[in-house]
Amino acid sequence: MLELRDLRVHFPLRGGIIPHRAGFVRAVDGVSLHIQPGETLGLVGESGCGKSTLGKAIVRLLKPTSGSIHLEGTDITGLSQRALRPLRRDVQMIFQDPAESLDPRMSVQAIIEEPFIIHGLGDRASRRKQVHELLDRVGLPAAAGERYAFEFSGGQRQRIGIARALALKPKLIVCDEPVSALDVSVQSQILNLLVELQRDFGLSYLFIAHDLSVVKHVSDRVAVMYLGKLVELAPAETIYRDPRHAYTQALLSAIPSPDPKQRRPKILLEGDVPSPMDPPLGSAFGHRMSHPRYAETIGADLSLGQLSPGHWLAADPCCISNEDLTSLRLRPKT
Repeated sequence: MLELRDLRVHFPLRGGIIPHRAGFVRAVDGVSLHIQPGETLGLVGESGCGKSTLGKAIVRLLKPTSGSIHLEGTDITGLSQRALRPLRRDVQMIFQDPAESLDPRMSVQAIIEEPFIIHGLGDRASRRKQVHELLDRVGLPAAAGERYAFEFSGGQRQRIGIARALALKPKLIVCDEPVSALDVSVQSQILNLLVELQRDFGLSYLFIAHDLSVVKHVSDRVAVMYLGKLVELAPAETIYRDPRHAYTQALLSAIPSPDPKQRRPKILLEGDVPSPMDPPLGSAFGHRMSHPRYAETIGADLSLGQLSPGHWLAADPCCISNEDLTSLRLRPKT
């Protein structure tokens, strides 16, 4: 369904009395992954690691600096906005904050109907009928179409955003932290809705989140991102049962336990996240932790290697065991 090959998104920095390019923010710095039809790939990491930038690049709200994006085998990386228009029916996005992504001046009917108008689908009566069907599908009454988005609660607004994303019957939906701004009880409702819609429509999801406990319930595979790069990628069950990268282990240790009697050891991260404007020359996580083996990672190949079938891991001596590092170096990279 989707394949990214060495995708990079760098933002130029300008400074000085006479404005000039002073450097780059390396928001996404060489990401390769794929998503199969009907699959959910969870993408996790701390705030600022480049997750949302990657999602916006996939739907071409941002133009990649280099690398390629392939949708069902078609390279869409360099397509013009005109050429992209028919392909946008296949890829949609659910944004993190529905209050910001829904136009307060438009009725709910107009918001959900707009994709049909842009793509010239149906007449006014048929579009109105389809909007009512979409509202019913996401658990809202048809009368909601006559109201405005700001009249609804956060969970209801997110349902409106989901209905808009479903309007053109896409094949892939990028979910950019779709439940992070919602109460826990509402989160479960939205997650259950997304799972139900995937089952009924055969959707593929890229599910972006910083909360691994949320990703666990919806993802087939999980990719862990740190400072613009992937550090581990594996089936969800493997990630939660046997994480191998030190950063993945730290993220998992932060998940609160529902049982107050069960004490889980916490991994406290030292130091600060390096700046994407001036990333370390070697291991970004090793630099943050002042790891004694950091020096040997400068200039080394720290890209993902296959540790076992379906389990990919960064060959970083600061973050994985010597046994895993040896195993990665013995396996040919594909």
